[in-house]
Amino acid sequence: MIVQRKEYFRILGHAIIHVDWTHLIFNMITLYFFGEYVEEAMKVIFGYGKLVFILMYVLAAIISSLPSIAKHKNDHWYNSVGASGAVSAILFAGILLNPNMKMIVFPIPIPLPGYILGLGYLIFSHFMSKKNADNINHDAHITGAIFGFLFPLILEPKLFSLFINNLGG
Repeated sequence: MIVQRKEYFRILGHAIIHVDWTHLIFNMITLYFFGEYVEEAMKVIFGYGKLVFILMYVLAAIISSLPSIAKHKNDHWYNSVGASGAVSAILFAGILLNPNMKMIVFPIPIPLPGYILGLGYLIFSHFMSKKNADNINHDAHITGAIFGFLFPLILEPKLFSLFINNLGG
């Protein structure tokens, strides 16, 4: 409907609106825990931490919505809200920059390396997207995660060798 009605503001506007307080709080807690780390790393790597961070976040919000827009272009009732795609981008930029950072996912009380949880997140999101059994835009999560991993690499390709060297070590 975005294209048919020329409501292009929805391509970014969805990231501001959330289904409920739980949805908003979960996204903002995740952004809080990873955002500062990623922004500081961007400052060290590129010299413009805030600018690169904001650019990545906004682009991720836009790009993470595109697969769903294409997939549901003829579905008049489809809608998607939330910043999860953009937040996934920040999370995966953090994993790129520090793949061994210890992360805990509720309810599992065991800290695991970010790259392990990131891989699990992608597999789970892919499975749930194919299953199509809930009202969560798993495609946005996947697209945002991939964008968040690739965006810093596009700006600084040397980060890939650092990522590989840091895996498991």
